[in-house]
Amino acid sequence: MKKVIVGLVALALSACSTLKTSSDYDPAANFSDVKTYAWIVKKTKDSTYHLDGLMDQRIRAAVDNQLSAKGITLTDVATADILVNYLTKVDKKINVDTFNTNYGYNPYYGSRWGYSGSMNTQTTVREYEVGTLILDMVNRETGKLIWRGSVADTIRDQNTPEERVEVINHAISEMLVNYPPKPEAN
Repeated sequence: MKKVIVGLVALALSACSTLKTSSDYDPAANFSDVKTYAWIVKKTKDSTYHLDGLMDQRIRAAVDNQLSAKGITLTDVATADILVNYLTKVDKKINVDTFNTNYGYNPYYGSRWGYSGSMNTQTTVREYEVGTLILDMVNRETGKLIWRGSVADTIRDQNTPEERVEVINHAISEMLVNYPPKPEAN
């Protein structure tokens, strides 16, 4: 029963998703040679830097699952074909909607006979946050970026931990759907 509920929640989340994905890659890179990867170890001296540990675990697990499904194995940094890193950012957005409504009629008499309507204008302003996840793949030997994918969606704070896992899994899956890139046919 719990699996059915989680499935329905995932379906409902994907149906109303505002997910936007994109990717770019180096056409000179040979993606068929990529068999192993390792995570870049983040080093920072910034004492104010704080990464959400639970979200980090969710993102890494989703990427690990997707790359594993594509036949790319997690290994140590010294032997990996590519190094993987991700970045996150949150942007505040403002949505302004103005609605004009006409309603009723008002007959009037005088030197000219006619009808007039009433006009009502309503403006709503809504502030919301859009979260973006950027995933980079770097050739370990050359240090060059060979692939970058991004996914952006509106942040919903009321998600449960299970829903957050499902949202992250869906977002990473959508971002990596076209990885490895297929060479363009000439």
